[in-house]
Amino acid sequence: MRGWRSAGLWVGAFIVGFTLLVAIFAPMLSAHDPFAQELSRRLIPPIWMEGGKPEHWLGTDQLGRDYLARLVYGARISMLIGIMTVVTSGLIGISLGVAGGFFGGRIDDVILFIITARLSIPLILVALAVVSLVGSSLTVVVATLGLLLWERFAVVARVATMQVRNLDYVAAAWSAGCSQPYIVMREILPNILSPLAVVATLEMALAILLEAALSFLGLGVPPPLPSWGLMIAEGKDYMFFSAWVIMVPGLSLFALVFGINLLGDGLRDLLKTGRVA
Repeated sequence: MRGWRSAGLWVGAFIVGFTLLVAIFAPMLSAHDPFAQELSRRLIPPIWMEGGKPEHWLGTDQLGRDYLARLVYGARISMLIGIMTVVTSGLIGISLGVAGGFFGGRIDDVILFIITARLSIPLILVALAVVSLVGSSLTVVVATLGLLLWERFAVVARVATMQVRNLDYVAAAWSAGCSQPYIVMREILPNILSPLAVVATLEMALAILLEAALSFLGLGVPPPLPSWGLMIAEGKDYMFFSAWVIMVPGLSLFALVFGINLLGDGLRDLLKTGRVA
């Protein structure tokens, strides 16, 4: 099934939209402070398990912090990192790709060299090195991922620009005496946004996973910020006796990335049809 009737598109949009709403309204969804520690209430199980308490629906962690509060505030960090990384990497990659595809020649050769050089760099190793040298913080993680995840935007933007630059409406703009910036902004960019929207969903999912991996290794978002990757790392020592401390953030991370990928696949099918199906 394609177009608007695609189940994957709607399921992915629901998951991503729900997570975004949770991130926005996090203070209204939990009455607890995600940073407040109460050791007398450590490792309380979720409400559906024996020993659970109604004031802590998802239980507490090893420091007595409410897990629901940390989960909903962690959604803020994941969505913020995903969105800001896509914005940063998109600006870099689209600018390079459009410049190479539009001007061609030596400019395109230089940009191809830059893309090739970026592709030869091991992504996770560079991220680990940068964060370990500069120090872990939310700003550093966003900047590092944004500066490393632009190559797909560049490749797709370059190819799409090369396909549309010789079409009739671009030739008509040249004939009308329009300037190069006008043609790029008004004729090229609006007509290559469809494939770039799909790339954005892929990069967003990758950024969220990379942040979780860095946080799990202790080089991502610093504690006590409630990153889902950090929650998994903090709970790994208790996973055999209190499995929910890993399952809750792990399933949340899986669901978000799964939803983003479903949304990307649905957008690809929808944009491929070129019409409302």
